[in-house]
Formats: sequence, structure tokens, C-alpha cells
Amino acid sequence: MSTNLNSDLTRAQAKAATLIEALPWLARLSGATVVVKYGGNAMVDPELQRAFAADMVFLRYVGLKPVVVHGGGPQISAMLGRLGIDSEFRGGLRVTTPEAMDVVRMVLVGQVGRELVGLINSHGPFAVGLSGEDAGLFTAVRRPAYVDGQPVDVGQVGDVESVDVSAVTDLIAAGRIPVISTVAPDVDGVLHNLNADTAAAALAVALRARKLVVLTDVPGLYADWPDTASLVSEISVDELAKLLPSLESGMVPKMEACLRAVSGGVPAAHVVDGRVAHSTLLEVFTSEGFGTMVVSTRSAPASPTTTNEEGSVAS
Repeated sequence: MSTNLNSDLTRAQAKAATLIEALPWLARLSGATVVVKYGGNAMVDPELQRAFAADMVFLRYVGLKPVVVHGGGPQISAMLGRLGIDSEFRGGLRVTTPEAMDVVRMVLVGQVGRELVGLINSHGPFAVGLSGEDAGLFTAVRRPAYVDGQPVDVGQVGDVESVDVSAVTDLIAAGRIPVISTVAPDVDGVLHNLNADTAAAALAVALRARKLVVLTDVPGLYADWPDTASLVSEISVDELAKLLPSLESGMVPKMEACLRAVSGGVPAAHVVDGRVAHSTLLEVFTSEGFGTMVVSTRSAPASPTTTNEEGSVAS
């Protein structure tokens, strides 16, 4: 057999081994709802955008039910700059005036969401775009920022007060992939800019999702940043709650979202490095995983037979 044939056979066998490794996870997660928060570098790098879209279609084809929630901070800042509107942050939150809110809505719903829907639909007619405004999906409540322990008004910035998943479940039942932009009205109809991590966690709980996956620009959670040897592969909600006050500010909303999701009944939440193509698949379908997994109670290392991810599957 020629060297080229040997090389081709070796590559083919490696691909087959990868598929076989995924088999226990595919069997276990068949029919499961997985909420994926799309953000960070994966949103701005064209190759990563395409890889993410392909991942969502792969999940759909192998029997999972992916739901995508996205933000769009870099795109919002860029559009505000082009329009000559200052971007101001207080306590880590974007000050959102009525003028800025119009831009936030335009960018999230009309640009970022539409682009992602188009990328997913290049593989087939799966993705449908929604915002928190549609069918009462999210109801917002205004939240302040905190500077030196004191509340500071940041305008139309909100938390999720309630979730109505009926429109999302209708789309899932029809075999679609919902792609959700994080703007929503409060009870008086005033539109708010929601944190996408928070919204994804609230949606995962309301859908009784099997997993929440949060894409970031780091390999996962570090117990002692910047010590790269302190990367945590698995952590319980109790351990995470104790660690939260010491985390870097950029990781706090993501880990809080994971904490909220698992505390609310989602069996597992994952933080993965969105700078790596197909990181969602690597975390979900390999024994080693590819990030940090948050679970209710940490026991044995994660494997297809580990019981700490057991839970009812959303339909």
C-alpha cells in the first residue's frame, strides 16, 4: 500500500474514532435542548462565525435542539461610533440612553441576528430570528450599575424579570433553530438592553434545557488568574459561589449566568473558548471536554456515565 494511501487511511480512521467517541454522548443527549450563548471573538471572526453556524446545524442533525442567544457589544460600539454617539460604561454596563437604545435594537435585531440566521441557513432552512420583544419572550426590569458599592443609573439596561417560552418551543417543535436577540420591554413597554449571558441563563431554566453553553474569549474559568495552570475543568455551584467575588470582572456575568442556570435546574453549564473553531462540539461530545463545566454537585470526573448531569429533557 502506498504512503499516500496509508496517510489517507490513517486520517479516515482518526475521523471514525472521533465519531465513535461521540456516540455515548449522542445517545444520551438525543432530543435534549441546548441553549448556546454566542459572543466574544466567535462573533467577529468570519471563520469562527461559519464554524459556529455549522456546529448549530450539526447539533440539529444529530438530534439535539439548539437555541442560540446572542449579544453584540463590539458591533454596537462600532455603530455608535459611526453615528457619533459616545459609548459610556459605568460599573461594567453600557449607559443606554433612548438614542443609544435605538442603535442597540437596530444592531442586535437587524444586523447581528440577521447575519447569524443567514449563516445557519446556508446549511438548510433551520434558523429563525427572534428578539425578546417577540410573543412576550422576555420581560425586562431596569437594573442599576454599582460603582464603589453605590447604585448608578445606566438608563435602559435591564435584567430578565420573566420568560414566556411558547414561541421558542413552537419553533423547536417545528425543527427550527431559534436565534434570539437580547432586547426586551418592561411591563410599561419601555425597551431595555439585556445582558446576553443573563438572558441565556433565564431561557435555559425556562426551557428546562439539558445544557447551557457560554462562548468566551478565554479557555475557561481560572481559579487563580493569571496562573494558567489554575484552569478549572469542573466546579460545583457552591464552589463557584465562593469563588465569584475574586473573579476578573469580565468573567463575573458569564459565571453568574452558569450559576443561575444550574441553580435553576439546568443539569450542566459550560464555559468554552469561542476563539477555537468547533469548541461547542468539543465540549459537548468528547470525554475530555474543552472548557469549564458547572454542575450542582461535583463528584467523579465527567463521563457519559456520570450522574451529575442527569435531568429531564426539554421537549
